[in-house]
Amino acid sequence: MNDTPRGTTATSGPITGQPRVDSTLSKGLLILEVLTSTDRPKGVTELSRDLGLTKSNVFRLLQTLCVLGYVRHTADKQYEATLKTWQVGRSVVENLNLRELAAPQMRMLSDETGEAVYLAVPEARTVIYIDKIESRQPIRTWNPVGGAAPIHAVSTGKAILAANYDRFRPLLETGMDRHTDRTLTDLAALDAEIATIRARGYAIDTGEFRERVHGYGAAITLPDGFVTAAIGISLPDLNLPADAEARYGALVRHAAAEVTARLARV
Repeated sequence: MNDTPRGTTATSGPITGQPRVDSTLSKGLLILEVLTSTDRPKGVTELSRDLGLTKSNVFRLLQTLCVLGYVRHTADKQYEATLKTWQVGRSVVENLNLRELAAPQMRMLSDETGEAVYLAVPEARTVIYIDKIESRQPIRTWNPVGGAAPIHAVSTGKAILAANYDRFRPLLETGMDRHTDRTLTDLAALDAEIATIRARGYAIDTGEFRERVHGYGAAITLPDGFVTAAIGISLPDLNLPADAEARYGALVRHAAAEVTARLARV
């Protein structure tokens, strides 16, 4: 087996005739692309077979990626991408102005509900609100732009968790703080909640961070499926209509899908 990744030549670059590329860099990036596009760790042998590289070359490249913090070695001698890959991707998205891309759907949610609308991004064990539209209701909820909330206790946070749970779950294994009687603090209970969120396409907060404050959120993802943000609405329970879950859930799911589609076209 040679050490030229499939789709390139050792001396002239990609077989498409594009300018010459550095072969070592291209091999490392190919490994990283494979690890970020899978939902499970991979071993040296599997990566070697998938990419057409020797095991020794794959092993050396993995060690470099581990040292740089993009890959980690699991307990069962497999390799997986770390959250550093997400941090790089997030920086790119921020440069593309996520707020601008999400603005039409935020306005749609505001027009349809009259409630507070938020755009949130993950930050370790929290979500940070990077944009909002104020509620038009006399009784309303309030969170400032730049404010934070626990990722496991609000709808936008739980939507983000559900979109890439395998990568975020380890952050919660040391424990989750309780904020109200409804906060999920047991990891098994959160696992079950995440499965439900994945099945229906949106998350619900029934007063888990603040008493009597409800929320509905859905994840915004990059073209490779990696989560970058969530869009959601927040309202006091006094404002809940009879069809709140079906109506608001469908609205945030549609809004997130539209922003995701816009990201794919950028």
